[in-house]
Amino acid sequence: MSMPSFENHLPAPFRRRRADGRTLFLGLLALCSAYLQGPLTKIFDFPGAIAEMEHFGLHPAPVFAVGVIVFELSMSALILAGIFRWAAALALAVFPLAATFIALRFWELPLGMERSMAMNGFFEHVGLVGAFTLVAWHDLREHGASGKGPTS
Repeated sequence: MSMPSFENHLPAPFRRRRADGRTLFLGLLALCSAYLQGPLTKIFDFPGAIAEMEHFGLHPAPVFAVGVIVFELSMSALILAGIFRWAAALALAVFPLAATFIALRFWELPLGMERSMAMNGFFEHVGLVGAFTLVAWHDLREHGASGKGPTS
């Protein structure tokens, strides 16, 4: 695949390069970090995980807590292993979008610190949606829908 002409005029460090395996893995690990830390926190404080589900009106709360734990850990594992990375990335793009509209409805809060914090969280989640969408797009472009990434 040839580079767009504008890239030919950039200094060498800024030209498109394929990320080596370590760089790609570390970037994906950083992107998935919240979806590794969150489930572990829920596992070690399962009553807190149930309380969180109840707080957001998700019933039966224990079923939702287990579902979230399994979902986040398994999608992160697929992304890091390069197995159906595009599908797992799209799943993790949809998840924070849905969670954002459940948990971070900043527009319903009065002006003040709580609203500012919710708005910040909302847009951080939107950023995650964009990042996971880019991971899916890149993986589909590089490997197709077969799920056979570089480690498969």
